[in-house]
Amino acid sequence: MSSKPTKLADLAALAGVSTATVSRALSGHPSVSKATQARIQALAREHDVRPNQMARNLRLRSTGAIGLAMPLGHARTQHLTDPFFLSLLGYIADLLVDRGYDVLLSRVLPENNDWLERLVDSGRVDGLLLIGQSDQYRTIERVAARYGPLVVWGVHRAGQRHLAIGSDNVAGGRLAATHLLARDRRRLLFVGDPAPPEFADRLAGFTAVAREAGVRAEVLATPMDPDRVHAAMRTRLAVGTLPDAVFAASDVAAMSVLRAASEAGIDVPSDMAVIGYDDVTLAAHTSPPLTTIRQDLATGAALMVERLVARIAGEPADAAVIPPELVVRAST
Repeated sequence: MSSKPTKLADLAALAGVSTATVSRALSGHPSVSKATQARIQALAREHDVRPNQMARNLRLRSTGAIGLAMPLGHARTQHLTDPFFLSLLGYIADLLVDRGYDVLLSRVLPENNDWLERLVDSGRVDGLLLIGQSDQYRTIERVAARYGPLVVWGVHRAGQRHLAIGSDNVAGGRLAATHLLARDRRRLLFVGDPAPPEFADRLAGFTAVAREAGVRAEVLATPMDPDRVHAAMRTRLAVGTLPDAVFAASDVAAMSVLRAASEAGIDVPSDMAVIGYDDVTLAAHTSPPLTTIRQDLATGAALMVERLVARIAGEPADAAVIPPELVVRAST
């Protein structure tokens, strides 16, 4: 054999036995003689093959890998380098590696409605974590009806099949509006894409509090790509009455709002307050530092991994909603 053996079949060819015999030998099964076990285990050590993990995976029909996917049906130009995604992905990947799993990372641009079936039926992963529901809620619901080891970062609706972990986005939107109204701001503007479930909930909470206060909240609907948010905000600032407060659907969108305001000579927060959502690391380092609604991503990541491991083991696991937190900085 010219190449380095990496699979049970390769070791079987070297040893002149069946793959099943190699599997049993590596796991110490009594049906294989001690001499044969010793010879096969020596070959595995010689060729730096991890016999225990390989044997365990074959025996348990496990891949030892977890899929980690980000569906982007609503934001096809968004990338894994987005600070929010990087933070959550980092927490999750660390936790999975600590548990001995490999991570299979995918950025999905859904071209048809079978993309999720292809991921879960690939045979390459023991379970799947999805970061966000995007505009794929129905697809996720359909697959969750037959595939248990699936956990999603996103919203939880009454009667929902798929298991979701996420912050209380309605409460987060309410926190933003309450804070701005307490600052005596009355010309409120929401900036972002109102379609994805998380953003829709943030907008719903925001407008509900405004309505309760007798204030109308304007909506500037825009894709979440930073350049498109910036362009939409520049256009809005050039016409009509200046909003005195902006609630952006994410911190990255809020940073584009700050950029547009600076270019238009608008002082933040004197002329216009700005509040974001997520509390990514960069939020504390904008000019001025960004007031935001914090999502506890460390807790969320831990819950996602914990629930997924339970589902893989066939154990019950429930959804969880994490309370958001207002972080006040100089932009409001």
